[in-house]
Amino acid sequence: MNTPARLGAYALGLVVIFGGALGIGNAVGATGPVPAADAHTIHATPSASQAGEHETRTEPPPGPAATGKPIPGGLQVSQDGYTLLSQTVTLQPGGATDFRFSVIGPDGKPVTAYRTEHGKKLHFIVVSRDLGSFQHLHPELTGDGVWSLKLTLPKAGAYRAFADFAPEGGSGLTLGIDLQAPGAQKPEALPATSRTATVDGYTVTLDGDLTPGASSKLTLTVSKDGHPVADLQPYLGAYGHLVALRAGDLAYLHVHPDGEPGDGTTPPGPEVTFYAEVPSRGDYRLFLDFQHEGTVRTADFTVRAGQIITPTTTPTPAPTTSSHGDHNH
Repeated sequence: MNTPARLGAYALGLVVIFGGALGIGNAVGATGPVPAADAHTIHATPSASQAGEHETRTEPPPGPAATGKPIPGGLQVSQDGYTLLSQTVTLQPGGATDFRFSVIGPDGKPVTAYRTEHGKKLHFIVVSRDLGSFQHLHPELTGDGVWSLKLTLPKAGAYRAFADFAPEGGSGLTLGIDLQAPGAQKPEALPATSRTATVDGYTVTLDGDLTPGASSKLTLTVSKDGHPVADLQPYLGAYGHLVALRAGDLAYLHVHPDGEPGDGTTPPGPEVTFYAEVPSRGDYRLFLDFQHEGTVRTADFTVRAGQIITPTTTPTPAPTTSSHGDHNH
């Protein structure tokens, strides 16, 4: 292949839908983001005079400088000088493991001082790559900057763990790391989109749509045995805590709770409102933690973000009275 043809084919191959350090996973579909591994393969199309010739190039995926957009949380193991460091990434499925990890700061030492956000110094989210398994955990911090918890991966397969924290004097961050449970792996298909979820006799309904590029209002209504639950109990500083993950690359997305217990205006149910902003079309998984009668339960949904909206004026910030440091959700 001559040089002009080679460069032309290479340039065409660089067209991507969404940049970033994307992890393992299946593509969301024709309308969703196209996740990539740590490196992607570009196939140059042979010219008419060189039929049969096939060229393969391996290049790193474009980063923020190339796309002009920030990388969503959780896709990087390091950011702003902080690195998530685990003592092990392989765990036996089905059994509890004493799992330990640290956050290494810009000085190369484990971070020991954290701000308390939403009632905890660090939130640890562990999900299977097929997004069928979800755990919201709160490890304990030892004096030497090591976090410790009992972690059980329910089945063999690939997992992603997210550390959501705000170091003292720094901005809020979400760092991610891959975990592996060895054995025969049977990834499940993404659950179908639905507006209703049931858990332990509770029914949670979802109202609202995700609109890429805009703050989207999501209202979740909790009922039990057909009756609205109007006495939800605070959990992590709100009447519910919502985690949103993009299918495919498992980008951890910002979700803003509306109001907080005791502010004089936010009722304890049955409705809990959040504001979410997603970067792209495609499928997302939503996990709502809520507490009632002393027990925390999780309702999960699959939703599909619609058309991208390009703001024509300065957007109005979503109303919120609770934040997770500089990393709101």
